[in-house]
Amino acid sequence: MGFGDIRSPSGLKALDQFLSDRSYIQGFVPSQADVAVFEALQAPPPADLYHALRWFNHIQSYDRSSLPGVKQPLAQYGPAGGADTTAAANKSDEDDDDIDLFGSEDEEDAEAARVKEERLASYAAKKAKKPALIAKSSLLLDVKPWDDETDMQKLEQCVRSVEMDGLLWGQSKLVPVGYGIKKLQINCVIEDDKVGTDILEERITAFEEFVQSMDVAAFNKI
Repeated sequence: MGFGDIRSPSGLKALDQFLSDRSYIQGFVPSQADVAVFEALQAPPPADLYHALRWFNHIQSYDRSSLPGVKQPLAQYGPAGGADTTAAANKSDEDDDDIDLFGSEDEEDAEAARVKEERLASYAAKKAKKPALIAKSSLLLDVKPWDDETDMQKLEQCVRSVEMDGLLWGQSKLVPVGYGIKKLQINCVIEDDKVGTDILEERITAFEEFVQSMDVAAFNKI
């Protein structure tokens, strides 16, 4: 369980892989679990670890002392946590709201069932009042053609034809790279929970007749 030495290359890679399909270390909102891992890092991850860097910049933007939950030892967080980390996230949410969603397993009589239903209804009503946090990022992509004979207008049309929920294309320009070759530099805004750089790269490089490669030139939280 855990990331090992989180400041080592293997630990950073484990963190990046762990965050490839997650926005936070535990649960669906930032918590003291994120603070514990953030403080252990002490410095931003390398730029090629997109998921870890996105998460680091996101947590850095918060007043971390105000985040909910109870900070645990670093070894309690990370891959291989499985059901344990999920249970810890649920426990953090329950402590935050001072609500025991599920009574003792020994209290399965009618009165216990009624109390549990009331607590679930109260919890749902309280959560409904909280505004949903939508984490977004602004990306600057470099899309490179095969050679100077590639139709760059057609290449851009292919890139913009990529449509996903949570993806919005912005401005673009052609930037010389040498020997008469130009690359397409294009902005986009993504919702972090819906669009990842990996799937974006996969969709764009699928136009292999025009696209040689895609790189993330800049990654900024909004």
